[in-house]
Amino acid sequence: AEDWRPDRDAFPAAAIGRKYEGWAGERWLDIRRIEALEPVLTKRFELCRDKGFDAAEPDNLDGFQARTGFALTRADQVRFNLWIAEQAHALGLGIGIKNVPDLLPELSASFDFALLEDCFAQGWCGKFAQFRASGKAVFAVEYTDNDIKMEAFCAQMKALGFAGLLKNRSLDRFEKRCPD
Repeated sequence: AEDWRPDRDAFPAAAIGRKYEGWAGERWLDIRRIEALEPVLTKRFELCRDKGFDAAEPDNLDGFQARTGFALTRADQVRFNLWIAEQAHALGLGIGIKNVPDLLPELSASFDFALLEDCFAQGWCGKFAQFRASGKAVFAVEYTDNDIKMEAFCAQMKALGFAGLLKNRSLDRFEKRCPD
């Protein structure tokens, strides 16, 4: 739940957890309460569809590994993430998986593309090689604050068949793309 979104108050108070460390105004949600979250999340997906988007890429699909304020399990996370994919597909949207390489065995069949952040800097890009080998697009974004060496980054992206991009973490207009 992000305090700047117009639908912030539509989330039930009991489903709002701890602050998301490092991200002002954001709080974790209790993803075990799908029925309580469904109206808000469905409206968000419908908004994407109605604006003509082809797909959605939900963030923070790894709450089971974080201090959320809830006793979330891996099974809770998988159930929620699969539900998210089903909702997007039901509205004719593609759905992207962001990061969470540890959940690929359970999720890869249900997600259409991947967006990876900091995988090169953290050394886990290769975990998405099979996802790419299945014909799905993988977009790897690295950030300038990691002092990425573009030549090495782009060489790995090319070898893996991923699209590589360097951005400022503020997501301003700056970008540097790896050549095809």
